[in-house]
Order: sequence, then structure tokens, then C-alpha cells
Amino acid sequence: MAPVRDPNTLSNYHEWRTKHTIANFTVDFAKQCLRGSVILELESQTDKASKEIILDSSYLDLAGIKLGSTPAQWEVKERAGPNGSPVHISVPEGADKGETVTLEIDVATTDKCTALQWLTPAQTSNKKAPFMFSQCQAIHARSIFPCQDTPDVKSTYEFNIRSPHVVVASGVPVPEATKDVDGEKVYKFVQKVPIPSYLFALASGDIAMAPIGKRSVVATGPNELEASQWELEEDMDKFLDAAERIVFPYQWGEYNVLILPPSFPYGGMENPIFTFATPTIISGDRQNIDVIAHELAHSWSGNLVTSCSWEHFWLNEGWTMYLERRILAAIHKNDAYFDFSAIIGWKHLEEAIEEFGKDHEFTKLCISHKGIDPDDAFSTVPYEKGFHFIYYLDRLVGRENFDKFIPYYFKKWSNKSLDSYDFRDTFLEFFSAPEYADLKDKISGIDWEGRFYNTGLPPKPEFNTSLVDVCFELANKWKRRDFEPSPSDTASFTSNQVLVFLNAIQNFEEPLTVEQSQILGKVYGLTESKNVELKTAYFQIAMRAKDTSAYPAVAELLGKVGRMKFVRPLYRSLSKVDYDLAAKTFEKNRDFYHPICRQLVEKDLGLAEKKL
Repeated sequence: MAPVRDPNTLSNYHEWRTKHTIANFTVDFAKQCLRGSVILELESQTDKASKEIILDSSYLDLAGIKLGSTPAQWEVKERAGPNGSPVHISVPEGADKGETVTLEIDVATTDKCTALQWLTPAQTSNKKAPFMFSQCQAIHARSIFPCQDTPDVKSTYEFNIRSPHVVVASGVPVPEATKDVDGEKVYKFVQKVPIPSYLFALASGDIAMAPIGKRSVVATGPNELEASQWELEEDMDKFLDAAERIVFPYQWGEYNVLILPPSFPYGGMENPIFTFATPTIISGDRQNIDVIAHELAHSWSGNLVTSCSWEHFWLNEGWTMYLERRILAAIHKNDAYFDFSAIIGWKHLEEAIEEFGKDHEFTKLCISHKGIDPDDAFSTVPYEKGFHFIYYLDRLVGRENFDKFIPYYFKKWSNKSLDSYDFRDTFLEFFSAPEYADLKDKISGIDWEGRFYNTGLPPKPEFNTSLVDVCFELANKWKRRDFEPSPSDTASFTSNQVLVFLNAIQNFEEPLTVEQSQILGKVYGLTESKNVELKTAYFQIAMRAKDTSAYPAVAELLGKVGRMKFVRPLYRSLSKVDYDLAAKTFEKNRDFYHPICRQLVEKDLGLAEKKL
């Protein structure tokens, strides 16, 4: 019997394991809830008969549970902090090892559900229909239905979702099974690859679709469909082909992208079949779609091979950052792009560790999650520090050798979950082969414990800085008041290079003059750019220069974008130079913003205090 490896579940998954899940839900926009039933098929893991099943739950409305066809005895126990309220279900006859039992649970979500976001029509682009989407990572699936909410358990899924609007889910659509019921449709999806509960995903709203590749569609609001298709269709197949060459063939059938409404406050989520993505990647220049390379890489790292708990989350994200950068280098046919992305990531890692403090527990790769909510420990650290461990191993054994290890690792652990020590043992196992005898001394020198548990920054590698140096060289020219810029200065730059250049100017000790700021925006096309990353960076420079002509454009952008990465910094800066405009802009657009974003901006602007 395998031990419980995940401190963030109350389920007894060492005694029972979910093998198949059927979700039968109605999307009730009027009451803002999902209601229906979930059917769990669980296999006994014990040699002796186990007479109780314990499932995770959080703020659920449970109406009844059947064991097979018979009403079961069950009880929801007292809440245990972020781990929720365990549901104890009696199995009077017990079950021998390998035997399967079926639970049917009547359930509805409540207004305390942490996994679902409900958008009013006002929060969508065409303002015609409401929208719902889920976000189950890390431990929020338990607020949709009782489950073994741990990445150490994987289940196949079937979705039967009734809604008045189009539905997408983390399964392959079965269009021929879609049926009409009382003026609404029941959409069917099947997920034959076992996935952990955090990858359970649903969305419903006014959604249209268009092809972006041989195996891919983009789904989004009708108003955004054409632009989204153009943004993604040139590179989607290239991304897939590059990833398959690095690892092995894609296992999920389809790879689709759902572009969420503009009020979506986050970045993206690697839900299988349908990646949920921020609308800000649709920038009109195909320069902001690196996020798709990242989420696609999760199809192998995270989704196919999964960390067994959030304590080992770096296995998901460190590998994914590594694969993302390999994909980008392959697409550009230039290894400098790998280093360029890594340099930007290193800066983010430095900032995260500075914010925590270099001795903080959360700056370790392997973090103890006992008694904490995984969301509290979430940061750039598992992404970038995890990447640097994988990259260190790559350099240690050589790229040619490491490239042979990659498919071995992902094949060995496909459809399974592992911890950091399983990874270590797999690496050592692979490189113990006779053909790697010359690497024995190097490999024996790996400080595994130090890499897993040291706080602070890891050793910094030597980077190829060619793509960064030109950014700083151009920024330094802008320190001279007599510098005469030309569009050719940035003509060869990627979007990320322009962003690095603009960030460097933001950090000038002396801000640009109003005249310089206006020239910067005009000459480099920043004022007309559809790239929100670049536009936001430029507006920060303009506001620091106190260029009042830019303020109305800042206010206009704040009415179109709801991603907090951009919204909160822009409001903070605008409030410093024109508080009245900032406050009026917020009041005008408050119904557009996601509730979390709305509350945080209210605090940023001091409006929450004024209500008291």
C-alpha cells in the first residue's frame, strides 16, 4: 500500500483510488452555480476490506450519496482550514484489493466556491451573454464536487454538461453525442488520458471556434475570433512539431486554446485539450504567444507526468520552463532565444526571492505544505529555480546525452505522479548505463539535497547575452537628451527585446522629458501598438515623465483590459499623476472588472476606505 504523499488532501487515497469520473452538471447562470451529480468509480488498494471512503470537499451543497444503487451513510466532517471538509462515506461490506465500487453524489456548488468565476454580460466583450470558467489549481476542484483532490491520483473523465451557451471542457468534444434538452444543449466530452483533479476544467458562454492547426482550434468570443485565429495559426503546428521532436508524440488528440473574456484577471492555465489563456496574448503582432509554448509543454510536464503533491510543484513548472525555452529556440532556429528567455526569468527569480527574503522557506524547490494553502506558496520560484536545476543537469551531462534522457523520463512516468526523489532515482538510473561511464564523477558530485532544500538563488550560469545587450545599448542612448531615435532602432527587436528596452528606461534615475516620452511612443509605434505588454510599459514611462497627453489613452486601455498584471500598476501610476481621472476611470469600468480585481484596485486607490 502506497503511503499518503500529499499533505493537502484529507482523502484516504492510499485505501481507495479514483479510476473514472463522470460529471453530469447543469450550468445555472441565474443562480451562479453548477448542479447535478458526479459518479466516481473507486478501486480498493488494500489487502483487507476497507469500510470507509473519505473524499475532499469545500463549501459544497450535498443532497445525497449512493453506494452502487443503494443510499449510503455519509457525513461531512468539520472544516480543516484550506483543506476543506472531508466527506466520510460508509462501505459496510468493505472491498477487497482490486475491487471497484461506484459512488453517485448529488451536488451543487455554493457562492463560496473558490473554483468558479461567473462573469456578467457587462464583463464580456460583446456584452450579450454571461460567462463561466473554472480554475481548479491548486486545491479548488473540491469546491466543485467531492473528490480525491490531489495530483497523486489520476482519473479518466466523462463530461455531460447542460448549458444555454456553448461549453468547453478538459476533454475531447463528442459532437455527435450533443443533444437538446428543453431548449438547452447537453455537451459531451471524454478524457481518456488519466488526469489529476486540478485539471478538471469547464467554461461556458458566447463562444465561437476556428481552426489554428491540424489538431487545434481557438475558441473565444465572436468579436475576437478572427484576430485570435490570425495570432495563433502561423505558429501552433510549429510549436507542436518542435515539442514532439524534443519529447515524443503528443498524447491528447487535440490541442485547443480558449481565449477568455477581457476581464479575465490572470495569465493562463494548462487544462488538457483546452488551454485557458489570457486575452492579452492576442496583440496583433504574434509576439506574445510564448505563453502557448509554455502551456503546450505542460501536455508532457505536469499533465502527463505530474508532481505527486504541491510540495514538488517544481517538477511540473521547472521542466515546463525548460521545454518552453527549447521550443522557442527551435522555432527561431537560434539558441540565443533560450538564453534570452532564461535571462528574463532570472530577473523574475531575483525579484521573487528578494520579496520573500533569501532565507525564506518558500525560496526552496521542495517546500513543506503541511498546514498551509498551496496558493500561499505560489511564486516564480518553482518555475525559474526549477528550470535552473533542469538546465544545470542538461549542461552537466551535455545536451546530446540529456536529449536522450528527456523521452526516457517522460515515458517512464507517463500517466503517473512522482516526487523529487523519484526524479533523482530516474536520472541516476538512466545515467548508470555503461555508455555514460565517463560521466560518473560529474553525476556523483550532484548535491541533490542542496538543490532541493537550499534557500535563495541557485548558482547563476553563464548566459548568451547577445539579445539583451542590444536592448541596454539602445536604452543608454536615451540617457542623452540630444539622441535622435529612428524606427530602425527596434526594427530587428522581438517584442520581448522591446520590453526589456522599455523596462530599462523605466528604471532610469532621471525620467524622460515630456518631449522625449512623446517621441519614444511615436517613433517606435508604441502609442498605436495592440501589444498590451508594450503599451503598458510605455504608459509607465509617459506617466513618470508627466506627459498629460498620454493620460486619456491610459484610461481608455483600463476600460479594455482586466488582467491584474497590467491593471493594478497602471491605476497606481495614474493615481499618482491624476487621481481624479484614475477614480473616474475605475467607477466607469467597475462592472467590467473581475470581483477580485475590483476589490484590489479599490484598495490601491483608497476607495475601500472611503466607503467606510
